[in-house]
Amino acid sequence: MKYHVAHIELRFDEEWQKDVFVQSLFDAGFDTFDGTDAYIPTELLEANQADIKAIFANEEKATLVGIEACPDENWNATWEAEHPVQELPLGIRIIPHCAFGAGYHETTSMMIEALMANDVQGKRVLDHGTGTGVLAIFAKRLGAAEVLALDIDDKSVDNARENAALNNENIEVELCKSVLETDRTFDLILANIHRNILLANMSAYAHSLEKGGELWLSGFYESDIEALTHEAALYNLQPIQILSNSDWRLIRLLR
Repeated sequence: MKYHVAHIELRFDEEWQKDVFVQSLFDAGFDTFDGTDAYIPTELLEANQADIKAIFANEEKATLVGIEACPDENWNATWEAEHPVQELPLGIRIIPHCAFGAGYHETTSMMIEALMANDVQGKRVLDHGTGTGVLAIFAKRLGAAEVLALDIDDKSVDNARENAALNNENIEVELCKSVLETDRTFDLILANIHRNILLANMSAYAHSLEKGGELWLSGFYESDIEALTHEAALYNLQPIQILSNSDWRLIRLLR
């Protein structure tokens, strides 16, 4: 696969501001950020030029210095060489490839800690935006009766299936653009994604959650909590706990 690299000058005062900006790059098709360089498949650069221009036009603390083509290289192999198998609690091992959720990011570790601190025995669990499948695998290892992992990216689906097999856990992993496509209900829904995706899917989460079930949201900051809880309240989802890890937050909601 051919890639382009964007060279960026950053002038953010706070680390969380940079994190939000980098997330906007990922939303526009970039899949790797290294210091001040962001990498994007050439075909996505061509398709998403308008979105990329808008990101820099609306962010005064980041300047696009230039974009250039990268030399041909096996980027997956390079990335994987720099990101070895992750050894996590409960003997779980994750091969990250280029999918999100190797276990070391604050939002992922918060979700893992919450799973280990709460009883998921016998529950039907949905992991929306599964990435590597790490949260789905933890849920199954901790005794969940059924686990369905969804992602919109086919490479993430392949990666999650690979990790499920690596850990000998029976997990359904499906390519799916909407939670509603499953036409099933769950006792626990996990969603560690960007706040805009969480907001857009709130009604679907509520529709797919059993009464008395819980929705766990992460991937956002303190400043996002009001918008998320307001949207959740429209669907009778009430916050019962807020967890923190650095600048990131996790909300547990009860239906």
